Amino acid sequence: MKQQANLIRAGQVIEHDGRRWTVLKQQIITPGKGGAFIQVEMRDLKTGNKTNERWRTADTVERLMTDNRDYNYSYTEGDNMVLMDPETFDQLIVPVTLLGDAAPFLQDNMVLTLDLVEGDPVGAHLPVSVILEVVEADPVVKGQTAASSYKPALLSNGVKTLVPPFVEAGEKIVVRTEDGSYMERAKG
Repeated sequence: MKQQANLIRAGQVIEHDGRRWTVLKQQIITPGKGGAFIQVEMRDLKTGNKTNERWRTADTVERLMTDNRDYNYSYTEGDNMVLMDPETFDQLIVPVTLLGDAAPFLQDNMVLTLDLVEGDPVGAHLPVSVILEVVEADPVVKGQTAASSYKPALLSNGVKTLVPPFVEAGEKIVVRTEDGSYMERAKG
């Protein structure tokens, strides 16, 4: 279905130049002179190559309709994830690259949402947050409590993030999978 370029959002699948692309990032730019345009970073679904494209906001693009289905993550085999359909128990093998930067947050038995176009997986989404253990955290520097200051910490999955000064090594915290940022202490 056709849609205006200014309605493109990250995660959508579009058809451009005869190929299918998944939108990674989009930004509307309004220069001081002339009309606004949209800058889109997208990845080719077949080759995995990334490219940037610009459209005027009034241009139209072909958006492909995606079907969303939930799958349970079983294990990783090389560069592929093995997923299981919770209804039919069929296994599906998809590349880990569908997760993008969120791949380190993948956990056993996690429920993933796959975007399918005509039965082919074109995108994968993790839950909004995961609970991880802080393996290493810098000590608190006295006198830094006046302003909201954060300190670096290393999580159990190898990702570095910033945490509040009261978080110590060994604690479990809730982390946003989209960008790896601290949300809150884990309850229980």
